[in-house]
Amino acid sequence: MAKKPLDRGTREDINMSTIKKAQTANVGAAFFIASLLATCTSTTVDEFRQGETGIETDESIVILGRRQASDYETDSGFVECVGDRMQRGENAISVVPEQEFIDSMFPWFEPRTAPLRTRDLEQLMAEDVVANKMNDYGIRYIVWVDGVTETSGRTGSISCTVGPAGGGCFGFGTWEDDANFNARVWDVGSLKNVGTINADATGQSYLPALVIPIPLLARVEANACSRLAIQLKDFVNGS
Repeated sequence: MAKKPLDRGTREDINMSTIKKAQTANVGAAFFIASLLATCTSTTVDEFRQGETGIETDESIVILGRRQASDYETDSGFVECVGDRMQRGENAISVVPEQEFIDSMFPWFEPRTAPLRTRDLEQLMAEDVVANKMNDYGIRYIVWVDGVTETSGRTGSISCTVGPAGGGCFGFGTWEDDANFNARVWDVGSLKNVGTINADATGQSYLPALVIPIPLLARVEANACSRLAIQLKDFVNGS
């Protein structure tokens, strides 16, 4: 007995069902690939101590980003991240917000006038208004943070299409992220640089796409912030 041919509407329903099943399978495959490509970040912290440190409960620090470079500025979000983490947990340290400090000290800590060396700070402290503001805030240390997060080694490609039955993106991309930041600690009492801490975090990010792109980002800047804050807290406390 001959099979009755399917009408056009039935064929379209079957085709759409097949496409949806294929898209669902592709999404599942994308999540499977994502689980295999779990990002990994490596972080290294180095400390160079040049003097004794310690801080009292009524004293505070201020963390400032260096912004004198011609090709980049230290991200204020990273500076805030380090400060927030230093104020948490055991042996927490009081941190004066960066922008509040800069505004109150105007114009001495603007990018074009900020001290680059401790001898420049010594000259600033000779100004009564600067010395009085430092005393009002109880500033014991100024921490200068300098650095940037860079992306390199981009490879792969992704293309996206849209049609009557739907759309999707297909392909694969990957790149390397490197967050390198250093912190110089100035003792306002002795007007000396008492140490430097460097945090370098590297990681590989991935972007697999089977219908839906799924970014797997290496959290290098967050890791650099966390490790730098922990080391800075111990350093300032004299641990």
